[in-house]
Amino acid sequence: MSTSCFLSSSIFVSHWLVASDDQTLFRILEGCKLSANFKSASSMHGNILKRGYGMYPSLLSLLITVYVSCGKAYLAHQLLGEICFSNFGVVSANLLIDSLMKVGEIEIANKVISELPSHDVVTWNSTIGGYVRNGFFLEAIGTFKEMLGTKTEPDGFTFASVITACSRLGALNHGKWVHDLLTGRKIELNYILSSALVDMYSRCGRIDTAKSIFGASQKTDVSIWNSMINGLAIHGLAVDAISIFSTMEEENILPDHVTFIGILTACSHCGFVEQGRKYFNLMQIDYSIQPQLEHYGAMVDLFARAGLLQEAYAMIKEMPVEPDVVIWRTLLSACRTHKNSELGELAVAKINHLGSGDYVLLSNIYCSVKKWDNSEKVRYTMNKKGVRKSSGKSWVEFHGSVHHFRAGDRSHPDTEAIYKILEALTHRTKMEGYVSTSELVLMDISEEEKEENLNYHSEKLALAFQILKSSPGTEISISKNLRTCLDCHSWMKIVSKDVPFPPVWGLRKTEDGSAWQLCSTLKYLEQLSRQTTESEGLSEVKKFKAHVAAAKEYLQLPKTLLRHN
Repeated sequence: MSTSCFLSSSIFVSHWLVASDDQTLFRILEGCKLSANFKSASSMHGNILKRGYGMYPSLLSLLITVYVSCGKAYLAHQLLGEICFSNFGVVSANLLIDSLMKVGEIEIANKVISELPSHDVVTWNSTIGGYVRNGFFLEAIGTFKEMLGTKTEPDGFTFASVITACSRLGALNHGKWVHDLLTGRKIELNYILSSALVDMYSRCGRIDTAKSIFGASQKTDVSIWNSMINGLAIHGLAVDAISIFSTMEEENILPDHVTFIGILTACSHCGFVEQGRKYFNLMQIDYSIQPQLEHYGAMVDLFARAGLLQEAYAMIKEMPVEPDVVIWRTLLSACRTHKNSELGELAVAKINHLGSGDYVLLSNIYCSVKKWDNSEKVRYTMNKKGVRKSSGKSWVEFHGSVHHFRAGDRSHPDTEAIYKILEALTHRTKMEGYVSTSELVLMDISEEEKEENLNYHSEKLALAFQILKSSPGTEISISKNLRTCLDCHSWMKIVSKDVPFPPVWGLRKTEDGSAWQLCSTLKYLEQLSRQTTESEGLSEVKKFKAHVAAAKEYLQLPKTLLRHN
């Protein structure tokens, strides 16, 4: 009898319980889980206890996941409190952790993990992989570090998950550290690990390193090719991506649907409209791959970025599948860029559950064409519905830690210094011709107020922090959760190329001795040679580092007065 039959009525379930063993009960619970049948599940729970199966780890594990699938997480928590995990075998516990992680119940999974008397490599892998799957990347790296302090050796699956966590964070230094560990432990670079490394270095801005790993890897599996093509697409290297695809064809590696997502994305980022059309057709005619939602989304993005909004809309209308919210938001974003309020309104109407970003985009569209009344109506609707604007978040890696920033953020311990450097940077960029893109600000306010709103975006704060902390020759890498706005993009280009800033910063006291100032390296070393006596015998660089560290520790930097000379 099938599982669905067990659940047809509570009478039928009771009938099976009369003569059931633990395997039959397990099958019935599986049916409850698939159908999210809470009534039958709770009835089963009571009968399991009555029939003496209340200590069976496999049944208890399944009951927890059944309650979660029925939306009764509080009952799962309650059941966890009644379980003695010392009776659990490691296999049952690992299955439970994996099941909970797959449905996003991190808190319950963590409780199980903390109660286990011992962990094997599968336990660690389920935990780390679960964190990565649910976007808890810092927790994944932290758990990996904890694992290294035990007697359990990480395997290839462990490293693949941790490398993915580093990739998603843009944490290059962590990624390099994990790569070195991988090499030092002589773990074979299979196609899974090679693909993960190519993806990580690509996302962290080291495309040449990604190419090098790709060149040295065995290329028998399509996934390694996909990682390289997608990495090149991220960097806007469409010609290189197309070249890799051609080599792939020559070596008789069959592309899959992921391959073409990468190629179409590369064409989109570089404005290769005709090439994008070619590969979209090639996928269907030569490889019999039917376009999926992601392929249509890539084509919509291709047309939208190129300003072909009507073609993008026509592609959406001709899709054989229902366009999802991502596709409509792609069109909406393009309407903002190309100032098409009519099509933007149509896109918004197609989004069933509007998020804060949708409202903001529509309001921005109205602002860009100076329809202030319409923009104000959107903002009023947001306030009425209690929708809050999602703020952008940027993060940078420094000395083994990841520092996060939000627009206008003043929570960082080095806030005062960061803002002083940012003000100096803004002043220098203006001298180099930078003009803020004030039309991006949502409100009909003065140009001066608009510029003020743009000055403290999260990526600008992150850059100022890195300049404050970095040593000469350091390459600055910033990650962001949203697309960088046009103003920040323009500003960053000037900062990275044209601003003649000193490569190193130091601290020195003001003439009256009441506060500290930022000073350039040359002036700092001149002061240091006169003021520092206990550091004699050290090189100028060592004296510089020693003095700055001591000054920062003594002053507790946020309270200092900082200024660029």
